Amino acid sequence: MRVKVRNTSKHPLPAYETLSSAGMDIRANLESSLLLEPGQRVLVSTGLYIELPSGYEAQIRPRSGLAIKAGITVLNSPGTIDADYRGEVKIILINHSNESFEIKDGDRVCQMIVQKVEQAVWEEVLQLTKTDRGDGGFGHSGV
Repeated sequence: MRVKVRNTSKHPLPAYETLSSAGMDIRANLESSLLLEPGQRVLVSTGLYIELPSGYEAQIRPRSGLAIKAGITVLNSPGTIDADYRGEVKIILINHSNESFEIKDGDRVCQMIVQKVEQAVWEEVLQLTKTDRGDGGFGHSGV
């Protein structure tokens, strides 16, 4: 699949780090470093603008290494970039740790996955098909 991209950053385009990677690492595009304090959230520029084909989305997901080592994650995970969005891709990060975290220009701050999506058409009914599970949820099957 070909995706049009405009890169206004000084960094290379996102790339798959291994042959079988699902996500491409996305880099911060900053004039100066950001200090993300515990509990603080920040909107991080990437300098990337994308044009996805209709029927696709880009999902923004955390990087596992940042999450486990530093408590840094994507706040609205997964974030969705719609096919008709043409603005800059920006990343909402939050610091869940007890320590400050410095984000530097060029740091890999998240990953992006491009995925096919369907649009649902609602069919309003009076009843839904019964199942063994029924309305059981929120831990009903145990720990």
